[in-house]
Amino acid sequence: MVGQLPYDGVVICAPVTVPYVRFSVETAHWWAGGAMQALARETGLGPADFDGFCFASFSAMPDSVVGMVQHLGLSPRWMDHIPTGGASGVMALRRAARAVQCGDAEIVACVAADTNQIDSFRQTLAGFSRFSQDATYPYGFGGPNATFAMITDNFFRKYNVSRQDFAKLCVAQRDNALSNPIALLKKPLTHDDYLNARPIADPVHLFDCVMPCAGAEAFIVTTPEKAAELGLSTARLSATIERHNAYIDDPVQTRGGWARDIDALWSAAGCGPQDVDMLQAYDDYPVIVAMQLADLGFCDKTELPGFIADNDFTITGSLPLNTNGGQLSAGQAGAAGGFQNVTEGLRQILHCPLGDQVPDAKKALISGFGLVNYDRGVCTGAAVIEPEDLR
Repeated sequence: MVGQLPYDGVVICAPVTVPYVRFSVETAHWWAGGAMQALARETGLGPADFDGFCFASFSAMPDSVVGMVQHLGLSPRWMDHIPTGGASGVMALRRAARAVQCGDAEIVACVAADTNQIDSFRQTLAGFSRFSQDATYPYGFGGPNATFAMITDNFFRKYNVSRQDFAKLCVAQRDNALSNPIALLKKPLTHDDYLNARPIADPVHLFDCVMPCAGAEAFIVTTPEKAAELGLSTARLSATIERHNAYIDDPVQTRGGWARDIDALWSAAGCGPQDVDMLQAYDDYPVIVAMQLADLGFCDKTELPGFIADNDFTITGSLPLNTNGGQLSAGQAGAAGGFQNVTEGLRQILHCPLGDQVPDAKKALISGFGLVNYDRGVCTGAAVIEPEDLR
């Protein structure tokens, strides 16, 4: 495999979040506009200043990035549409960085936005993919709970992981959310609360499930010179990986594409998992968090129960995990859920988090996972970022 070229001449900055709400009468377009307004407030830039635009959404249909560009009054010379859900944040970061590096754009706004109206979730499930339309939804197998129940049950059986282990992850993320003023779930969660929660699709219980909501996330990818001109604090990309449809012969998913490329990530980053100050992992269900802990190199899957027991995943712990609460406690705003790990990781290393600060944070590992069909997620990605002034 050809070695990854460094991301020289590129920085990431201006992470913004449009606060989530459980339901919204507004469209995804309205939420995307809110993200662009937030970027404008953060940077002083206007619509004419953005010559690149990268967009992700489940509920903006029938509009793609083209319709959104027109709706927002933009005129970019480079744009991309990334309909990959939880992997979209890392993918947007990668594509925008290369566009800036190649001179195809100078200031790229990366935006993810989704609404959540009454019955919109069911409609999304019914039309999620051709596979779901033809092979699952007509037979009553609709939605992520049943899919992740299958993945979780198989994972438990194969690696001797249990709900006791998942309890620690979910309780830690809720603890982290308590300092985040815009997290939707702010009631403290105990170990017993988690274990005694009502079953949804065995072995998935209530607190294993994310809360669908409406919201938006955004960040900017640009050059160091332009960021300095705007007076913005910046981070750099140390390394990234991306993989789709990995391990297609596995009967039920127990590993993601990260496992195929993780050595390349750490080699390009010049560090290892022991060197990162936090993990911002895609967390639609705790089984995917556990899968990422192993596939990203923190431990072997057979060691997961011990690794989870030996570590503290709260903000001041040995491995801070999803420091804003993640989707499990902050909420899952559709495709914006695939961006919040990027914006939160960026905030932490720039020392401007929504809630509490990870002490002396300098290096963040960000991981994405998306587009789930029946027994697996198809898209994965990861990135290591650190403050630009550490170079």
